[in-house]
Amino acid sequence: MTNSESLNTPAPVQPVEVAVIGGGPAGLMAAEELSRAGVAVHLFDAMPSVGRKFLLAGKGGMNLTHAEPLAAFIGRYAERAETLRPLLEAFGPNEVREWAAGLGIQTFVGSSSRVFPTDMKAAPLLRAWLQRLRHPAAGGEPVRFHMRHRWTGWADDGDTLLFQSPEGEKRVQARATVLALGGASWARLGSDGAWWPVLQACGVDTAPLKPSNCGFDVAGSPVHGVSAGWSRFFSERFAGQPLKSVALRFTDSQGRHFERRGEFVATATGVEGSLIYAVSSLLRDEITAQGSATFTLNLLPDHSAAQVLAHVSHPRGSRSLSSHLKSRLGLDGIKLALLNELLPRDTLHQPALLAAAIQALPVTVVAARPLDEAISTAGGVRFEAMDAALMLRQRPGVFCAGEMVDWEAPTGGYLLTACLSSGRLAGQGVLAWLKTRLHDAGSLGGDPA
Repeated sequence: MTNSESLNTPAPVQPVEVAVIGGGPAGLMAAEELSRAGVAVHLFDAMPSVGRKFLLAGKGGMNLTHAEPLAAFIGRYAERAETLRPLLEAFGPNEVREWAAGLGIQTFVGSSSRVFPTDMKAAPLLRAWLQRLRHPAAGGEPVRFHMRHRWTGWADDGDTLLFQSPEGEKRVQARATVLALGGASWARLGSDGAWWPVLQACGVDTAPLKPSNCGFDVAGSPVHGVSAGWSRFFSERFAGQPLKSVALRFTDSQGRHFERRGEFVATATGVEGSLIYAVSSLLRDEITAQGSATFTLNLLPDHSAAQVLAHVSHPRGSRSLSSHLKSRLGLDGIKLALLNELLPRDTLHQPALLAAAIQALPVTVVAARPLDEAISTAGGVRFEAMDAALMLRQRPGVFCAGEMVDWEAPTGGYLLTACLSSGRLAGQGVLAWLKTRLHDAGSLGGDPA
């Protein structure tokens, strides 16, 4: 054989029972469901180790799930709430806590009803999980891990899985496959969305990937002659500082309304943080439809309108406006700077207008931050492209789970719970599929493989 012939010879095909592609929570849960049933699972991931985004999410305290009533919990998934209801009723917040306890990880409910491991860490949970996957209880089948294997699609036969590995191209043929490839945020941790054009080219119905739980850039301030973003003074002095104890209100052009108290952070070009993430899907969609979105901030939600007006209108004598607002209302720092950033000078010196602005300060955002900066991703494989077991209608035997499926949710344990729940369902779907194949092969007297 010549050198040119050897270069063109395809790599040998490795047969496996089930291939799980993606080592995040959804992929690991699908693998666990199959391993427990005695199925030989080969898990492939592009990164050197699994669960990288899971570990990063746990650095500030591993938020596993949320302890609010199940009906309210399911409602957090907005347009996909009813679609996800069967998954979450089968494996929801209580089941997540029981699952963690089975790994030796006890949990507690925080003051915000978020559920955390008692040590607040992700690493011990992941270590215990991987130990169980590699060394399952009696009757289980150890999961085999293949790291640094990047899935690139299918071979021309439409069946063989292709991977790029440190040793070159690998070809794998599986009786069933679970795709749990994540979204497109935090590409350096493995979720880069490279699967999206592959599935779209195969005719799978996919929604464009969009940032979710993300920050935004603000419109420029005419007051300071800035065409985009904050003024240089505000950005240099206040980027990274939190706006605490504020209330945000927003109603989009379709009449959808959001109102909540909380806090967020000013960035060099705009806003981000928990309160912004909670309303991010509405802001993002409004920007797409209208070009911008304007929400209002109540900087003093514990004060009534009458109280604010009375304090602002109180004679200030020789004191500056800044000193007056600080002494009468406690407004200083970034809150005071935000008023100066966004309000025309004449408004600042008209008590009625200033009092109204303190409790309804308009902030206009014009762009979501880039997809790779977002906490999570919206869009992906539409539920309509799959059956009730999350199997692709276009590709029988191929199942999807996790963030690559077209749903989104706020932070607070909702993202992780749905990833775990969908991974579990995909694993169960594979088990049912394998049984069907075995039955059909037996009926025809053929080879079940």
